[in-house]
Amino acid sequence: MSPHSPSSLSSAVSLADLAAIAATTIERTAWDYYRSGAWDETTLARSEAAWRELEIHYRGMVDVSQRSGRTALFGRTVPCPLMAAPTAMQRMAHPDGECATARACSAAGLPMCLSSLATTALEEVRAATTAPLWMQVYIAQDRGFTRSLVQRAEAAGIEAFAVTADTPVWGVRERDMRNGFRVPDGMRIVNLERPGGPTGHSGVGIGGALSWTIDATLTWRDVEQLASWTSRPVVVKGLCRPDDVRAAFDAGARGVWISNHGGRQLDGAPATADVLAACASAAAGRGPVVVDGGIRRGTDILRAIALGADAVAVGRPILWGLGAGGEAGVARALEMLRGEFELAMALAGVRSTDEIRTLGPDLVRRRT
Repeated sequence: MSPHSPSSLSSAVSLADLAAIAATTIERTAWDYYRSGAWDETTLARSEAAWRELEIHYRGMVDVSQRSGRTALFGRTVPCPLMAAPTAMQRMAHPDGECATARACSAAGLPMCLSSLATTALEEVRAATTAPLWMQVYIAQDRGFTRSLVQRAEAAGIEAFAVTADTPVWGVRERDMRNGFRVPDGMRIVNLERPGGPTGHSGVGIGGALSWTIDATLTWRDVEQLASWTSRPVVVKGLCRPDDVRAAFDAGARGVWISNHGGRQLDGAPATADVLAACASAAAGRGPVVVDGGIRRGTDILRAIALGADAVAVGRPILWGLGAGGEAGVARALEMLRGEFELAMALAGVRSTDEIRTLGPDLVRRRT
């Protein structure tokens, strides 16, 4: 049986099953790049475990025959508080890469956030989906180039920008160093190319290959400047502190994204499940709160909404779906999470995302 066959996908009953299939189809160096965390990978491991420590104090005898996961993000209503997080170089997982993800998100009506380190032109990805499409951006050393990229993306129909705040320098990912990771031959970081500029082949490891895409001098003033370059909402991604959440909104952001970069930047950073409630409280209705990091089950989505998130984003599960079966694999990953979330709502005795948020800490409590 081919690992990409429909029957192998239909036999997968969890995201872990998709990951097992993808591990056999994605080239080893690329697989290590996708799965790696920084240094000892303690934050990577903690990110998943922290969600499991939150107990769901379900309600009994509630009519849950009618349930809806609908939620709104910047005026767009989506059927489930779930989106595809930005992950780099998706064509390493499947030849169709980012377009396969976009088509699967489109079919599900769910948002996708495109990585600026994509291996597909942003215009092609925009054409592949009718669902909301956001784009993650780094503020590069060349501010003029970043401005032109943002304005090009807005003209193409990108609906929001997620500017990364947790990458003044690249974290140390030892798997990549041991493997001598580099952008694969035949692939291009196409949206960041410029005449006479670097292309992503300047060294090994993520720092050597892509150091030119980031800048250690960033301040909140740069967020203000980026927000002035576009009429689209700016979301600051990579926050874990309430004071930074407030600072993001003060700098002109219209949303925040609680994230530890998949455990790939600062090892020892907290799991997002441990800081989400305080960060969401700091947002105080000023804009939507997105969270990612270790979300692997529909119960994790419920937990996140109860802690104050408006939506969750998943990164590695999208890559597992891509590796397991391209567009169909991504569709299966999204289907699993959405189905598990709707089932979790029923079993928890809740009927809507608003009800989950209203119950909040009464529904989801840390284990004592």
